[in-house]
Amino acid sequence: KILPREHAELGNLVAIDGSLIDAVLSMHWANYRNDCKKAKVHLGFDMNQSIPSKLFFTDGKADERPFVSQILRPGQTGVMDRYYQCHKDSDLWQTEEKSFVCRIRENSTKTCIRFNAVKPGGIVFYDAIVLLGTPGVNQTEQQLRVIGYRIDNKIYWIATNRYDLSAEELTTIYKLRWNIEIFFGWWKRHLKVYHLIARTKRGLMAQILGGLITYLLLAIYCHEHYQEKVSIKRVRELRIKIQNEARNLKNNQGTPSSQQADTSNLKEQLSRSFAIP
Repeated sequence: KILPREHAELGNLVAIDGSLIDAVLSMHWANYRNDCKKAKVHLGFDMNQSIPSKLFFTDGKADERPFVSQILRPGQTGVMDRYYQCHKDSDLWQTEEKSFVCRIRENSTKTCIRFNAVKPGGIVFYDAIVLLGTPGVNQTEQQLRVIGYRIDNKIYWIATNRYDLSAEELTTIYKLRWNIEIFFGWWKRHLKVYHLIARTKRGLMAQILGGLITYLLLAIYCHEHYQEKVSIKRVRELRIKIQNEARNLKNNQGTPSSQQADTSNLKEQLSRSFAIP
């Protein structure tokens, strides 16, 4: 409620994606390959408020698709890339009353039920109600809406069960999915949450949650003080402010040696938490 909601007219949007975390061979629980260990974060990202909303944590081999049902609530719209395309799952999501906009492979078999009109000269060239998949093999039981559109000579296909929006609005929703990629990149680069501190599964999970909480606090801080989204500029300013206040506390109060050490440690911890070069 503290942060504003954008794109409310498009619904309650949640981007879903996974991200691998490099592990070390001594982390036996982090199965990935024989010569390599990795953990995986399965994240739901609130696209209306641009903040993480739900997270699951597994070894690196875990499939990402089963977590869609756990991340989404009825009435929400999950926005996913084409890795998540699964005809059986799309039937399940509709049964669970969960909406989705999912990119699909260009060569996906489509059995058309009816075509919808498209605007001449627009980016959308295909809008139809279909059954996806090969009949008798893997065809969906429930119908879907499939949109085909072209941007900068690149063709995209998306499948959805949102019939209340125009084709152009659905392309906008999929474009907004890129925000979760931006979040992962910013989060890794500037908060350095993937630099291993813990080795156990619970310890690493606590480390990841600490990074998410830090990001949420930064989002609230930047909005309340500057009416902006999180930026590296504001994080740097905040780090300098904290360092200056800690320095003034040390200089003005004649801190005993033991407390001076505590203050110094606090400054170092704060610097590492924000990890700004």
